[in-house]
Amino acid sequence: MYTVADSQAKTAAHAVLAAVLQVRDCELQALLWQRGREPYAGLWALPGGVITADETLADSVRRHLAEKVDVRELSHLEQLETLSDPGRNPARRELATAYLGLVPAGVDPHVPEDTRWHAVDDLPELAYDHAAILLSARERLRGKLSYTNLGFALAPPRFTLAELRDIYAAALGHTVSATNLQRVLLRRRLLEDTGERRHYGSGGGRPAAIYRFRSTELEITDQFAVLRPPTMDR
Repeated sequence: MYTVADSQAKTAAHAVLAAVLQVRDCELQALLWQRGREPYAGLWALPGGVITADETLADSVRRHLAEKVDVRELSHLEQLETLSDPGRNPARRELATAYLGLVPAGVDPHVPEDTRWHAVDDLPELAYDHAAILLSARERLRGKLSYTNLGFALAPPRFTLAELRDIYAAALGHTVSATNLQRVLLRRRLLEDTGERRHYGSGGGRPAAIYRFRSTELEITDQFAVLRPPTMDR
């Protein structure tokens, strides 16, 4: 006889996961928390959890970030992928929808003791399939920095071009010319001069112009653009 318990046993749980990235100390870092119980006790993992019956996926991931790691300062959140491998969670059948979340430079969210920022280029061992998710998030970010204005989500509200160059370089994983970045972003009308100048004191050179992004809403600016590493002269 078919029962409600049989139906529930065959129903997969649905979780949300957040790959939260920020440029910190001149490198791209991810927010991870250390699991305290099995499976994968002691390993690091992406923050997240199961959705409830009365919330959307996006609402759920924001709730879990606020409740579990106290992160509310997201400047951008977008759905990354849904994972459905039957064996991805050894404890139960579970689907997971992963999100890319970005925190602007200069913001330092207060996080619990079991939560830390880790350089994406030097990750500890991660639980489940979270390493692959995190690398997918990094590649999504790098791609969108080329053809959209997504830099607004990594940058502080105001910045010099040198500061913005360092943020792009950390996220892209290669050096970026401030002159070339200025030419590309100004040509696409992504930046505007605030009229403010940053003075570096006596002997510090000319005051640096301070810019901001014209929009903090995601826009495709050049669908075929790619910010490539500099070429080496032969």
